[in-house]
Amino acid sequence: MMKHIYQVGQVNAYIKNMFAQDFLLGKISIKGEVSNCKYHSSGHLYFSLKDHTGTIAAVMFAGSRKQGLKFPMRDGDHVIVTGSVEVYERDGRYQLYAREIVLDGVGALYLRFEALKKELAEMGMFAQEYKQPIPKYIRTLGIVTAPTGAAVQDIKNISHRRNPYVQLILFPALVQGDGAVESIVNGIHALEQLGVDLMIVGRGGGSLEDLWAFNEEAVARAIFECSVPIISAVGHETDTTIADFVADLRAPTPSAAAELAVFDDRQFREALRMMKVSLDMQMQAHISREYQKQQQLKTRLVKRSPQAILHSRQQYLIDLEEKLHKYMGYRLQECRHQIQLLAGQLEAGSPLKKLSHGFSYVTDQKGKPLQKMEQVRVGDMVTIRTLDATIASEVKKISPRE
Repeated sequence: MMKHIYQVGQVNAYIKNMFAQDFLLGKISIKGEVSNCKYHSSGHLYFSLKDHTGTIAAVMFAGSRKQGLKFPMRDGDHVIVTGSVEVYERDGRYQLYAREIVLDGVGALYLRFEALKKELAEMGMFAQEYKQPIPKYIRTLGIVTAPTGAAVQDIKNISHRRNPYVQLILFPALVQGDGAVESIVNGIHALEQLGVDLMIVGRGGGSLEDLWAFNEEAVARAIFECSVPIISAVGHETDTTIADFVADLRAPTPSAAAELAVFDDRQFREALRMMKVSLDMQMQAHISREYQKQQQLKTRLVKRSPQAILHSRQQYLIDLEEKLHKYMGYRLQECRHQIQLLAGQLEAGSPLKKLSHGFSYVTDQKGKPLQKMEQVRVGDMVTIRTLDATIASEVKKISPRE
């Protein structure tokens, strides 16, 4: 009689626990050919890995696809899958739970690339605060690249076109194969010793293997520790290397690096010309404004000068004098008219006027005019004045007038 009888689930759980405790199965990389590749609507990816010795089922959950799968995987692809082997209890079968999938061939290099990239990033070698500013105007440009090929020719052509006065110093380096890393590092150190203003380190495009020298730690450290600002220009626009992350500035191509490094002399001269035109216009406008202000101040000064005030007072006195003459003439005319009226009245009451009409003027002995008969007596002497004579006469008779 059997002593221990187990349920299926208990056995599957036990086997799962055994798999979980196995260190090798917890993180394992398996290479093989993809088959039965299916993208589920939920985002999960189901497939199998096979080679001439066997097959293993695999799944990559949607949460891992964004970071772990960088290409559209299809049946027939040869890949390296990194993940863990675990037991699915419900079915009692094991499968590979993928966390990262890369194409085989570049897979090993890609893993090295990602590992070094993560290590250097954690060390802060990619941090923005360590990036040196790229000088805008340079006199010497150092170039670390192969002496032949399109890259160096593109840099030379574009640099001479943009500014023929910038001196180019080429360090002919190996950019792939044995000795490439040492050659690139030596080139960076040599140009740094020469004291160039800026440096371009790079090469033309190629496969991951061709560009691998720029993914080595020695090159990354040489770029990071260099006191001269460095522009990386490795491969084509889609190629990315460790050197790009460490450099002070990344250019998508060598041609773009030359444009970033060398300022355009023609544009610079045109900018200077436009600045001169703008400055001249501003100066002319400023001079015109100041001249107008000066004229206004001059006018105000002339109006307020002692001479202007004296002229104004003189003119005021002249105006007053004219008014006075007019007024005096008017008053004299009025006086003349009044005198004429008074003269007429005086003439009308003049004794001479009366005398000319046959009247006479009689006074007593004391010279007082005789107005009443009581003023004289018979025998008194009186004086009679006519128009042209004075007559002395004696009073003979006094008769009252009826």
